[in-house]
Amino acid sequence: MFSGLLLCASLLGAGASAALAAPAADDVVVQLDWIVRGNHAMFFVARDKGMFAKQGINVTAIRKGTGSVDALRMVANGSAQFGFGDLSTLLVARTQGAANTTLVAVNQKSPLAMVSIKSRKPLNAATDLKGMNVGVHPAGSTYVFLKAFLSKNGMSLADIKQSTVAPPYENYLVMGRVDAVPGYIDAEVPLLEEKTGGPGSLSILQAADHGLNVYGSGMFTSDKMVASNPQLVQRFVNAYMEAFAYVITHPDEAVAAIVKANPEYKGQEKILAEQLDADFKHTMYSGDTATHGIGWVDARRWGDMFDILRKEGSIEAGAKASGGFDMKFLTAAKPLRK
Repeated sequence: MFSGLLLCASLLGAGASAALAAPAADDVVVQLDWIVRGNHAMFFVARDKGMFAKQGINVTAIRKGTGSVDALRMVANGSAQFGFGDLSTLLVARTQGAANTTLVAVNQKSPLAMVSIKSRKPLNAATDLKGMNVGVHPAGSTYVFLKAFLSKNGMSLADIKQSTVAPPYENYLVMGRVDAVPGYIDAEVPLLEEKTGGPGSLSILQAADHGLNVYGSGMFTSDKMVASNPQLVQRFVNAYMEAFAYVITHPDEAVAAIVKANPEYKGQEKILAEQLDADFKHTMYSGDTATHGIGWVDARRWGDMFDILRKEGSIEAGAKASGGFDMKFLTAAKPLRK
């Protein structure tokens, strides 16, 4: 009996030691660029389906944002460990001191577009914007896009009437206070269509179809995090990419995960599904994703994007390109090719 007690004590001790040896999950905060939309689904799916937990990560918060600029700043200063935002804006921010690294380019083609109500001010070509009253806030991703879009089509801000408006811009368009706005086809456009007569009610000039071949939004972390804790970065990318593939094959469940985490979106499932569908059809895939996997960043395209932003003035003329993306984590995660 005594030997049996010793055996039990030994087993209990071994179990306790194993429990003590198990590493605690890393707490992580995710900072979004704006209110929740379809292409944020990966974060919620990875948390809801246990993909983060499997990688030893505890996502304590997925915070709504007030724009890409603030999301980039908060990740760069350590207020959040990972973020989501516009990658052109990330490049601009790097030249202004916010040192972040792109890990996944979710939108291979920018979802940004110039949008008008077709029955009022139709847009058939970029030059139709000349003389129009365009509503935009003079900071952040939409402003960076507007200047680049005009520049790429032989125009500048001097060719339009610019009205300073606060997000959400679509309200100003619906009320007729402006003629056109820059907007995301995977965010504002489905909302606008609901208010202006449904599909086909808008004129939409997507960036990629009018000479502006740049990346859209993506997932990033700080340069400091890449240098100090690459193991955590790798585990986060592993979970995120597993969720990315799941979102593509299970869009209804992706929408459900968003609503479960954000009950205020109950009743908006149709809009969220339309936002995701817009990404599937127009932004997420490219020749690079077929070859290297979803989320890929090509070095040449990245350099071209820097040159475009420098030419139109968002980046100072004397600024030098200094990284801004790292594909070793994505490569190791073995992303879905599509």
